[in-house]
Amino acid sequence: MKDVHALPPAEGGFRLLEVGIADVRKPLTVQRRDRVVTLTVTFAVSVDLPASRKGSDLSRNAELLAEVVDATVTRPVASLESACSEIARSLLARHRYATASRVRARAEYFLPRGVSPDRESLEDFVLLATARAERGAAGAVRVVREVGTEAVGLTACPCAMENVRDQLTADYPLLKDPSLADLPLVTHNQRNRTRLTLELEEGVDVEADRMIEAIEAAQSSPTYAILKRGDEARVVVDAHRHPRFVEDVLRALLASLGARFSDLPDSVRVRAETVSEESIHKYNVVAAHEATLGELRANPGG
Repeated sequence: MKDVHALPPAEGGFRLLEVGIADVRKPLTVQRRDRVVTLTVTFAVSVDLPASRKGSDLSRNAELLAEVVDATVTRPVASLESACSEIARSLLARHRYATASRVRARAEYFLPRGVSPDRESLEDFVLLATARAERGAAGAVRVVREVGTEAVGLTACPCAMENVRDQLTADYPLLKDPSLADLPLVTHNQRNRTRLTLELEEGVDVEADRMIEAIEAAQSSPTYAILKRGDEARVVVDAHRHPRFVEDVLRALLASLGARFSDLPDSVRVRAETVSEESIHKYNVVAAHEATLGELRANPGG
């Protein structure tokens, strides 16, 4: 059978950085510290394509995904990112003409959360992983992994709160009492989505649960699936006691990472991005930053 993919391209002989398949959904079994979980993962896998080839052998990607991921039913992997790393390496073994591969994965993930122990339920978060493999001139393959998490929480606007304080003080003189200076007042709220990603060299690992905890601590308050009336009041009050701009969420998260991940080396690269879905504006507000853990430790206040 004629290998059309191996023919030279008819025009535009460019090396393409990525050619592959995307939106492949698979169940992946992972051995956590204290339990085995099955993640529903959406994969995208690709390799580069030299200028001399018309096409990439895409069926190899699908076959490889099936082999690696299906095997986790009886042999769980250590993490989502380790599975991505294995797939990225194997892609270069299957595509001998390729010098680089990339695997991206996004998974739904559940943790027990609740405003109190009797209100706990399994609540959803997002796990993210990427592995990039490169084949050097001598044939050695180097893999860089990224692990990420995304959590949804609540923020309360500090600017509106102070403006409300000024207006209400004119109507209610009792608010001028110095003892009430720290009383949280009404303000508008946002659903906040924050994503944290760490770039890891091979041999360096991090627990995703710790990343989720770091995000939740930076928001005005976590959000919960199960809230009774009194619980709702508690969450609202807690959020208003910690009013934060989207910039505050980002800075609080970045400032905490050096100490939270003291076991990770300075070379780990961090990317954090946060989105506040506004309630009184017709737009959302975003903030993002990149740095190494070493840079954050050297200047934790920015």
